[in-house]
Amino acid sequence: MNTKISFEKSAIANLPSKYGHFKIRVYKEGIQEHLAIFTENFEKQESPLVRIHSECLTGDTLGSIKCDCNNQLHKALKLIAVEGGLLIYHRQEGRNIGLLNKVNAYALQDQGRNTIEANVELGFAPDQRTYDVVGEIFNDFHLTKIRLLTNNPAKVSVVEGLNVEITERVPVIIDPNPHNEGYLKVKKEQMGHMF
Repeated sequence: MNTKISFEKSAIANLPSKYGHFKIRVYKEGIQEHLAIFTENFEKQESPLVRIHSECLTGDTLGSIKCDCNNQLHKALKLIAVEGGLLIYHRQEGRNIGLLNKVNAYALQDQGRNTIEANVELGFAPDQRTYDVVGEIFNDFHLTKIRLLTNNPAKVSVVEGLNVEITERVPVIIDPNPHNEGYLKVKKEQMGHMF
C-alpha cells in the first residue's frame, strides 16, 4: 500500500541574522518540522546555491567538534547570504536515528567504533535519512537547476532523482581537528564524500 505523504507549511517570515537578511518557512512532515532558509527572490536566479543541511544538535547548537556540521552550516549560510540561495535545514538528527540513539552511538564511538559501526551495532543502517521533504521544497520554489553545496554523493543522487539539474557541485571544505579526523576519514573512505 503506497500512502502519499502530506506536508503542511508555514507562512514566510523575515529572519535577520548575523550573516544577512533571510526569509524562513517551515515544512511539517508528520511530526518533523524542517526549515527552508533563503534569500529573497533566490528562485529567480538561473541556478541558485542550495544546501541540504542535516540537523546536528550537538554540532550546530552546542558547538561539538566531533564532527564538521557546525562549520559547514555557518559556511553555507555565509555563502548563501552573499550569493543568494536556499538552505534546507533537514531535521533528521544523527542520520535519522534520533538524538537518544545518536548519543548512544557517541558512547560506542568513545569505545572505539566509528560512526558507521556504532549505528549498525545499535541496529540501524549507516544512513537512514529520507528526502521526501526536499522534493516538496524544490517543487514549492519551482527549482529546476541548482548549484549544490555538498560533499555527499548521496545528496547529489537525491537531487538528480528529483529531476533537478546540478549545474555545479560546490564543496564545503572544513579544516579537520584532532576530534573529527577519524569521522572525516570514514565519511571520505566509507561513504564516498568528495572533499
